[in-house]
Amino acid sequence: MGTPELISPRSARVAAARRLARRNFRGKERRFIAEGPQAVREAVEHRSGGGRTLVELFATPEAAERHTEIVAAVRAAGVPVHFADDATIADLSQTVTPQGLIGVCRFLDSPFEEILAARPKLVAVLANVRDPGNAGTVLRCADAAGADAVVLTDASVDLYNPKSVRASVGSLFHLPVAVGVPVEQVVGGLRDAGVRIVAADGAGADDLDAELDAGTMSGPTAWVFGNEAWGLPEETRALADAVVRVPIHGKAESLNLATAAAVCLYASARAQRTTGGCRSASLG
Repeated sequence: MGTPELISPRSARVAAARRLARRNFRGKERRFIAEGPQAVREAVEHRSGGGRTLVELFATPEAAERHTEIVAAVRAAGVPVHFADDATIADLSQTVTPQGLIGVCRFLDSPFEEILAARPKLVAVLANVRDPGNAGTVLRCADAAGADAVVLTDASVDLYNPKSVRASVGSLFHLPVAVGVPVEQVVGGLRDAGVRIVAADGAGADDLDAELDAGTMSGPTAWVFGNEAWGLPEETRALADAVVRVPIHGKAESLNLATAAAVCLYASARAQRTTGGCRSASLG
């Protein structure tokens, strides 16, 4: 196999992909960057809105050699592959050490109404979460815990921020995510769908261990997680059916957002999978 022809760094395709680093262009084009082999592998298998999510792939020849199965899958799906030099990939990348694969993807968020119609049993709600790395990590935790959906309220970070996409490590492509929904609408819709609303807060009146002992975690639950610095505002806590804290048994002052989210989501997942929990109940 000869040396592949490299796309010009001044080409219209490279320029269009480069602009996706900016939120306003992502919103206008409804496209985002998925970087690295794991994200591209997941993207090529994903479909949204009746079409394939991955639109095109930029790859260095060296990365294409390392990940021949991914490039082959992209080509088999009919998605264009553009070979580029290291400098062009670095220009498109948002990381210090690019991995040589840059995918351009269509937006894949789901309407909130579709999430409600699916009768979710476990949902993570990100309210006022501003750090993109935290948002992506919570999404990954929700995926690992078997959650049915994630919702980002209108005051939260952009789901398609490159840091959010990277931090999700492919989980963005695994479960429905709704974006830009006012928190009052989220709470009202989920409650009408039979989901208990639980706000996670370090100063919560209720203790997670006590909630588990009382059996209140076994039913459909939506966990509401707040801002990294100041948590949930009083008006948001007031919307919840319970405000629950993760108990600190040692001397740590607190848990960071992603760690607390993992604990809470796995507590619900465990409760829902035990006898009598909603996951083990037959669906009629």
